[in-house]
Amino acid sequence: MAIVVTVAQQKGGAGKTTLVAQLAAALAPTRRVAALDVDPQASLMRWQAARKAALQAAGAGLTVAECAGWRVGTEISRLSRDHDIVFIDSPPHAETEARLAVRAADLVLVPLQPTPLDLWATGPTLALAEAESRPVRVVLNRAPARGRLLDSTREELARSQAPVLAAALGNRSAYATSMQRGLGVTESAPRGLAAEEVRALIAELADWLGRP
Repeated sequence: MAIVVTVAQQKGGAGKTTLVAQLAAALAPTRRVAALDVDPQASLMRWQAARKAALQAAGAGLTVAECAGWRVGTEISRLSRDHDIVFIDSPPHAETEARLAVRAADLVLVPLQPTPLDLWATGPTLALAEAESRPVRVVLNRAPARGRLLDSTREELARSQAPVLAAALGNRSAYATSMQRGLGVTESAPRGLAAEEVRALIAELADWLGRP
C-alpha cells in the first residue's frame, strides 16, 4: 500500500497545488507516484494536461486523477494499490472532501505563507488533523529568505507548538514558471535554488516518503 500525503489548508491560495505538483514531479523518476485532485478548481488537472503536452507522454511520469464527494475514499484506495506514494490536493474550507482526505492520510502537510491571514487560517486545519489523529507538518511557502514577517510567523508557530518543517519553499518565480509548463522545478531548472528547496523538503520528509 502507498504512503498517502494530504496537502490541506483551509485558506484558498496557500499553494496546495504547487506543493503537490512539485513533490510529485521530483519523486516521479524514482517512485510510482499518483496525485489526486479533490479541489473543485481542478488546478492540478490543468497542470497535468500541460505536462502531457510538454513531455509528449500520456502519463508524463506520474498518475493524476480527480474526484469529489464520498468517492474520495474509494479513489484513494484504488490509487494506493498501484503506487508507492499518493499525494492529495484537498479543497479549501472544512468540506467533506477535506475531512476524508485528512482521515486517509499517513501525513498531512499544511502550506503556509508567512502572512497574518494565512497564519490565522491554519488553526482549523491543524485542529482537523489532530481530531483525526493524523501527523501534521507545516510547510512555509512563498517565504522570503529573511525578514521580520518571516521571523514573527516562525515565532507564532513555535508559541502555538505547531510542528514546522525547517525546509521551506521560497518566493521564487521558478515555481510559477514550472507550473505553467506542466513541470516541477527539479525538471525545469534542476540546478536552481527552487529545486534545491524541493529536494531539501523531500529529504526532511524521508521518514514518511522513504529515500530514493
